[in-house]
Amino acid sequence: MRPFVFFDVRTADVDGTKRFFGELLGWQTSGALLTDDGAPWGGLTELAPDDDRAPQWLPYAPVSDVDSAAAKAVELGGKVVRERTDLPVGSLVVVTDPGGAAMVLFQAA
Repeated sequence: MRPFVFFDVRTADVDGTKRFFGELLGWQTSGALLTDDGAPWGGLTELAPDDDRAPQWLPYAPVSDVDSAAAKAVELGGKVVRERTDLPVGSLVVVTDPGGAAMVLFQAA
């Protein structure tokens, strides 16, 4: 199993971020998606001007049961920072570890 199935880049400057990684690493984009031969592997989320969160990379880890995984994260000292969200492609919960590092628990549809 791959440790991560997707990455989200939260940034205040989507166009600048796309340009930076495109020139630095040759990464391809399609709209707000990072792609490889047309297949998305990441996304770019623009932080609102009044959003006080720091720009960050947010990895998506695959789980078979997002609710159980979120409960286990809390049991282990982590926190749920975004409750379950259901999307057409699957369900996600954003958690932090006890040190505050965030990641997405993702259950594919």
